[in-house]
Amino acid sequence: MDPARLKNLAQRLSEFAALRDWDQFHAPKNLAMALVAEAGELAAEFQWLTEAQSRAPDEEQLARIRAESADVLIYLIRLADKLGFDLLAAADAKIEENERRYPADKVRGSSRKYTEY
Repeated sequence: MDPARLKNLAQRLSEFAALRDWDQFHAPKNLAMALVAEAGELAAEFQWLTEAQSRAPDEEQLARIRAESADVLIYLIRLADKLGFDLLAAADAKIEENERRYPADKVRGSSRKYTEY
């Protein structure tokens, strides 16, 4: 994701909330809870699908998956904005940490946690 586009989206979300006087409800804890709720709605779209079905949703399912994914992203961006951290920098740092924890030559093809090898 382009950092400028992410910043613009965060600004747009901030303005959206401000125009509706919703900022009062956007405490980090509330945003985190809303994020989890939306992630649950996203998971529900896959709950009873087979693995093959989950890889090829029909148009109606894909529309719902897109909408729920957008809700998750929106709350995540809003949370990062309220707490003042760079979401892309946080993701980069986490990937670097995971590269150290899960060296490809040790974990290739394995789902074990880094504490198990």
